[in-house]
Amino acid sequence: MDISILISQWLSQLSLLVLAIPLILLLKQRIFITKPQLNHPPGPSKLPIICNMHQLSRLPHRSLSNLSKMFGPAMLLHLGRVPLLVVSTAETAREILKTQDLNFCTRPALYSLKRLSYNFLDVGFAPYSEYWREVRKIFVQELVSAKRVHSFGPVRAEEVANLVDSISKSCSLMRPVDLTEELFSLTTRVICRIAFGKSYQGGEFDSGKFLEVVYEAMAILGSFSASDFYPSSSIAWVVDVITGLRGRLERCFHKFDRFYQQIIDEHLERAENKEEHEQEEDIIDVLVGIMRDQSSAIHITADHIKALLMNIFLAGVDSSAIPMVWAMTELARKPGLMKKAQEEIRRNVGKKGKVEESDLEQLRYLKMVVKETLRLHPPAPLLAPRECMNHCKVNGYDIIPEQG
Repeated sequence: MDISILISQWLSQLSLLVLAIPLILLLKQRIFITKPQLNHPPGPSKLPIICNMHQLSRLPHRSLSNLSKMFGPAMLLHLGRVPLLVVSTAETAREILKTQDLNFCTRPALYSLKRLSYNFLDVGFAPYSEYWREVRKIFVQELVSAKRVHSFGPVRAEEVANLVDSISKSCSLMRPVDLTEELFSLTTRVICRIAFGKSYQGGEFDSGKFLEVVYEAMAILGSFSASDFYPSSSIAWVVDVITGLRGRLERCFHKFDRFYQQIIDEHLERAENKEEHEQEEDIIDVLVGIMRDQSSAIHITADHIKALLMNIFLAGVDSSAIPMVWAMTELARKPGLMKKAQEEIRRNVGKKGKVEESDLEQLRYLKMVVKETLRLHPPAPLLAPRECMNHCKVNGYDIIPEQG
């Protein structure tokens, strides 16, 4: 082949390459210019692997409060591989919980919650879906409606009267009273009677022993789980086994499961034999009736009932007992305020000798005591976590859903 022909072909290819390079650079620059620049929320610098975990103490709400004073009402942290948006003002919380509720209406899939809720069959932590809407409808209409709550009034009144009698007897015998223990026991007995129709005493499922299992479940949910912060890592599973978290979780789950199954079997047997009972329908009666009739849009099984009961106990015991303990503590610290509350009660109750639920509307000062207690000592200073579903803006910052 003639050398001149080769040179000609080489020059033509070189000229094409020379023309292509500016075109490629121009396209790259155009893409770079048109690519949107994301405005991420501010946050503290992070370390390798653990990221911002070292900045959280045993009281995470206080650590987050201190960090928010430096970085503002919308702050981005990274806990392991999980990005976490922390909002700390009422306006920003309203933006997420109300204005943009559809973007933040689902829950993260945390391992311990998944196990205790029978693979998210509950209403509190199930992901946003048609199932969640249906089970929430059952929960609201059948279990916590105003009519249903009012029907349990006699149970609450009886258990409170029993508590007052117990404290009176202890005082007459000059015995010390652990008010914290008594109030937690009160809420457990009330919830047991509302949910199961009776308060269990003695045996494996004594109400006191059951309360210990509830405490253990709460402790597990508040413990460090590597699987939650490194969800795609196989090493995280090994870490949870070594720390004993998985073993504790399984033992706790099986204790709950045996207890719930026993109660459900008792109610099923009573329903099949069509036995009459004097008390009002309890929560399991209602759920067993739905399960037997299959009158809802979703197929209710025993596991669904157990998951809903788990929500009631884990959310109900602390949220009721803790405010009562703190209210009594604050009144004991401030005798003048306690005297004012006592005078209001005596003035409105008169010679009846006891406060009834119907009297509460007239006890305005007592209501203010309750509200101030909840402001100072909320039973849950951190709300249950939510997960972002769509790219959106909060306080002008870009919030992007976690990928994978």
